[in-house]
Amino acid sequence: MAFKRARHNNCSVIGCRDEHRSLFLVPSSKPQKNQWIDFIFFGNAPTQIPKALHVCGKHFTDDCFLNLGQHRAGLAKRLKLKSGSVPTLFGSTDITHPRQASTSNACFQLPLSRDVACQTDHLETHTVGTQLCLKTLQPKIKSEGVQATFSCKDFGVGMSNADPLCLSSTPLKRPPKRPRLDLDELLEDNPLEGSSLVEASRGHASTYDPADSIPASLYSSLQSKDSSTPTHNSKKYIVYENCIMDLFNLCPVCTRACEVRTQTLGTFLSVKQLCPHCTFSRQWNSQPILGSMPAGNLNLSVAIYLSGASFIQIKKVFNTMKLQLFRYKTFRRHARAFIEPAVIHHWKVTQDVNLQRLSQEKKVILGGDMRADSPGYSAKYGSYTMMDLNTNTIVDIQLVQQSSEVGGSCHMEKEGLTRSLALLESRGVNLDCIVTDRHPQVQKFLRERKITHYYDVWHIAKGLSKKLEEISKQKDCEILKRWMKSINNHIYWTAASSTSERERIAKWNSILNHVRDVHTHEDPLYTMCEHAIRKTTDKSKWLQADSQVFNKLEKLLTNKRMLKDVAKLSPHHQTSSLESFHSVILRFAPKNVVFTFIGMLCRLYLAAMHYNENADRPQAETEEGVPRFKMYFPKGRKGECIAKPEKTQLTFGYVADMMDLIFEEVFVNPTPYTESLLAIHVPEDLSAQYEKPDKDKLIASFMSRFKRGAV
Repeated sequence: MAFKRARHNNCSVIGCRDEHRSLFLVPSSKPQKNQWIDFIFFGNAPTQIPKALHVCGKHFTDDCFLNLGQHRAGLAKRLKLKSGSVPTLFGSTDITHPRQASTSNACFQLPLSRDVACQTDHLETHTVGTQLCLKTLQPKIKSEGVQATFSCKDFGVGMSNADPLCLSSTPLKRPPKRPRLDLDELLEDNPLEGSSLVEASRGHASTYDPADSIPASLYSSLQSKDSSTPTHNSKKYIVYENCIMDLFNLCPVCTRACEVRTQTLGTFLSVKQLCPHCTFSRQWNSQPILGSMPAGNLNLSVAIYLSGASFIQIKKVFNTMKLQLFRYKTFRRHARAFIEPAVIHHWKVTQDVNLQRLSQEKKVILGGDMRADSPGYSAKYGSYTMMDLNTNTIVDIQLVQQSSEVGGSCHMEKEGLTRSLALLESRGVNLDCIVTDRHPQVQKFLRERKITHYYDVWHIAKGLSKKLEEISKQKDCEILKRWMKSINNHIYWTAASSTSERERIAKWNSILNHVRDVHTHEDPLYTMCEHAIRKTTDKSKWLQADSQVFNKLEKLLTNKRMLKDVAKLSPHHQTSSLESFHSVILRFAPKNVVFTFIGMLCRLYLAAMHYNENADRPQAETEEGVPRFKMYFPKGRKGECIAKPEKTQLTFGYVADMMDLIFEEVFVNPTPYTESLLAIHVPEDLSAQYEKPDKDKLIASFMSRFKRGAV
């Protein structure tokens, strides 16, 4: 140990060199510029003292510095010692490059190991030549790409030789092992040398493809780190490839050109950087890895499915922007393994809550209606929806496949209603009445079951309006167009103001007197019109009792079937909310897209969850509290504009709940959720009843009608 005196020049405080053969500052008072202070050298003292001496900050405690917090936050480049500070820490340290030590603020008392920034092994001796200024060994011209502070944690690199404390403040944690893997396709831009495929482990599904695997050389470096924010809730950005490559073209240690190789896996990008000059290397991954699957690939599949979007349309958008995307087979694997089990589980949980609530109510009024996936008698699927009309909530959906289960689309509505009522009865729901349309099979079924059945007013008014319009187009019947709107309003008023079947019929028949300017009636249940009697100046609008148009109107309004239907008009609740729900289904399951049975069922469940969450949204208001309206041109009004209340913004809480369910539970252990999915009865495809011919023979027999020979 030697003692030297040197002049203090406000030098920076950087890392220790050569295993404690560095110099230590022994200040007796606060040093000033050009002031002589004492140093103690451990080992051989240098013959010449440089102007700038570096003091090791590792041997001082945290309370010895004036700006330690600012330095750790990146706001200060140099540490400042307090007056009277003495080095008291003498633990073993690693050999740290000056530049590396000046930029790392979390390297106090590190274990002895070789840093990736060091180009040589440890030196047994130490010379004064290693105590140069911080910028002496750097080139005069420095690339702009390396001017930023180098931080392993910020770049997310995985260096095999680096100290783990410099990578992250939290320990690495491998996700729990899952029963099977579901990996994406491998698309290699520049294959990594020596990479091999992960061997198929036990318990793989039948759809497992060894080619759709992560290389074994990358697997150890692709494990995700623990974070306070879940991977699916983290922010994502669109990053261009040339911007990423700018970060890896130059070595952060020697600032020279590096060899860069990339490897892609759907939306996942892995970059391997290797410096041939200083042997620096690192592995950077664009996404965390969940088990053996890039988190972004699964996250995108979940987002597409839960939002009701089409993968084919998303693929077109990605191809237009040159964004990397996985294949449709990968999307389907994600759906079968994780998404569809989670959707069915979440729907069953919410459905159990609704059914438990209904079982405790004494008066339950339900509305039912069927929706086919295509118009006419060619529908493949029919979905029957049961709604609680008191709370405007979907409580059950039954999906029926026509040919395989009921033999035709005309029988699907009755089958769906039968299944829904069986479920409600098994859960102890006491049904008071049900409101549906006038389907003949449904009428007979409910009549035999002795269930109170009401008809929806809109369905009757819709059919009546079409017949009135046909009559108004006939000769000498044009005057009926002036009464079509009044007759349509009269049927709604009849349903809402009556309490019995006879009263409904009496009020309905009063319209025949009203159109003749007669406002007193013979029926004792309804003897006089409730509107004020006033004289009219336009007598041409009244119909004559012996006219052709009146006879046709009377025949239409008083026929046996019409009076029977009017008697069963629903007094208070209608199925208009069910029609609104059917329009929501179009967002998740369009009629021009073919889905599998489970895929169709899951999309119906998603539509139901979306509707239940947003059905009773309040009306939006301005900042002054004034209710907001918007202009609306309904198709039935034929160009007439009306004001419609504007609702508040839609919410998607069910999507967030299922995101958490998929990534935190289903992905970790999909077995119990998959078992619930497999328990659902899936009817065989429509083509299963036919024998599949040989494809080669079928192609050989193909002949276009335009290329046939002469007959």
